[in-house]
Amino acid sequence: MHKNYLIIAFILGAITVAMGAFGAHALKTILTEDALSIYETALKYQFYHVFALAITAILYEKYPSQSLINAGACFIVGMIFFCGSLYLLTIRAATGIEWLRYVGPFTPVGGLGFIAGWLQLAWVIKKG
Repeated sequence: MHKNYLIIAFILGAITVAMGAFGAHALKTILTEDALSIYETALKYQFYHVFALAITAILYEKYPSQSLINAGACFIVGMIFFCGSLYLLTIRAATGIEWLRYVGPFTPVGGLGFIAGWLQLAWVIKKG
């Protein structure tokens, strides 16, 4: 088992739950429906990929490989770029900080990280 990835997944899971509660209670009153939808998309994808990272860590015990290490890294990078950029765009919607509009192009980079992570998992199982 890749303990570091498992620890990161559990910490990110806790953070995701806390951010979900924050969004449901605090942000709901200050964001537009569109901005809240962006925030919820970030939360969903972060939560999905917390589980993907945990699965990657568990698979490492049976299929130790550089591809699994890469998959975990891709999921983490995806969460940072995809979810992080969406969180920043939500902050922009709430505060009007104009320079945050420039983070939008980072979202697809994170999406590519997610896709690469899933493909690495498929590769590991195919080789396994």
